[in-house]
Amino acid sequence: MALSKIQLKNRIISEMQAQGATATGEHSWVTRLAEALANAVVDEIQSNAEVPVTGGSSAGQYKVQ
Repeated sequence: MALSKIQLKNRIISEMQAQGATATGEHSWVTRLAEALANAVVDEIQSNAEVPVTGGSSAGQYKVQ
């Protein structure tokens, strides 16, 4: 399963709302902050993470998508 920036952003927003943050309104940064965090996390994982498969016909090192 590939990582999803949109799903992570929505999860961050939900977690922030559960902590009392408001995602609506003229001065709310919740959505923009959640999007920035989600983009950074997914980009970092996709750029650097590798999964070792140690056996079978698919043995090798694979990048995370």
